[in-house]
Amino acid sequence: MIDNALYRRRKLRNRFHMMMSLATAVFGLVWLVLILAMLLVKGIGGLNLAVFTQMTPPPSASGGLLNAIAGSLILTFLGVIIGTPVAVLAGTYMAEYGRYSKLTNVVRFINDILLSAPSIVIGLFVYSIMVRPMGNFSGIAGAVALAILVVPVVVRTTEDMLLLVPNQMREAAAALGAPRWTVIRYVGYRAAKTGIITGILLAIARISGETAPLLFTALNNQFWSTNIFAPMPSLPVVIFQFALSPYEDWQRLAWTGALLITVAVLTLSVLARVLVSKEAK
Repeated sequence: MIDNALYRRRKLRNRFHMMMSLATAVFGLVWLVLILAMLLVKGIGGLNLAVFTQMTPPPSASGGLLNAIAGSLILTFLGVIIGTPVAVLAGTYMAEYGRYSKLTNVVRFINDILLSAPSIVIGLFVYSIMVRPMGNFSGIAGAVALAILVVPVVVRTTEDMLLLVPNQMREAAAALGAPRWTVIRYVGYRAAKTGIITGILLAIARISGETAPLLFTALNNQFWSTNIFAPMPSLPVVIFQFALSPYEDWQRLAWTGALLITVAVLTLSVLARVLVSKEAK
């Protein structure tokens, strides 16, 4: 026979936990909506053509964010170009060659630490090994800092996606006489392609708004610059500096820049979700 008292206690406990979970979700969503609403209210007013066509201005002057946007695109592109091949190769080794080796366990542990490490620590590390020996801040140092942030995200995604590829597909290719590298290239990578691309998009979304590493590496530049061996402007650093300034024009541009970064990150996140959903189908 069913113990009615026990059943009622379990039902009440389940209802309580469901209500707490719902309340926690609503609490988080409320703050997210408030943040997005504040960005829209504060940022959309300063959004105009000058933002994309003019350089960052001196105090109490009109201007835009062209050099900062271009610098961020260059730094992000270089960070992805540097970090992605290393990360994909590391994830491939962990999933295909050293799946059960001690080295893989060590690399996975270090990768997990890098995933949760504060980005400012990465900036200080690159400052110590590149900026100080070179004697100046530079865009290449900023790109290396961003590349280090890219690596753990893409490593984890690549490993996970390759592990999801059925072993029967590898065995079928091996039975036809294909060497190991051919199986990985034409079977593993093709099957895991969407997931790996999703990981790269998520890595881009992560580094596109990073400020702390760039303060210690690329610093900033008020003028147009594509020289990666000199200080380079970036949108997150400009937002940081303009938001702390006492000038209303700079503060308005800071809100507009924050809105642009948020839209870019949301777009990349939605695209990654779409790719994941297509892969699931």
